[in-house]
Amino acid sequence: MSLIKSTVIDQITVTENGIVLYREATRIMEDGNELSKTYHRNSLTPGKDLTGIPANVVAHCNVAWTAEVIAAYQAHVAAQSQGVSA
Repeated sequence: MSLIKSTVIDQITVTENGIVLYREATRIMEDGNELSKTYHRNSLTPGKDLTGIPANVVAHCNVAWTAEVIAAYQAHVAAQSQGVSA
């Protein structure tokens, strides 16, 4: 009997405003058969520090987060904090 625990990023989504959503799946396998699977979801806003984020997620962020996307997101957040709907 051999138990193996693995964690993989199995979903990455970029929303229209540049937020990157990703899901980590943790699987417990025994002799090639999946015993359990759990999920953990995370979100990253444009311009966020990517220290400690998995490399494949960082690659998506680097593509999606152009200077224009980051500026638009920051403007949206600033407008929300002032009570202005955008």
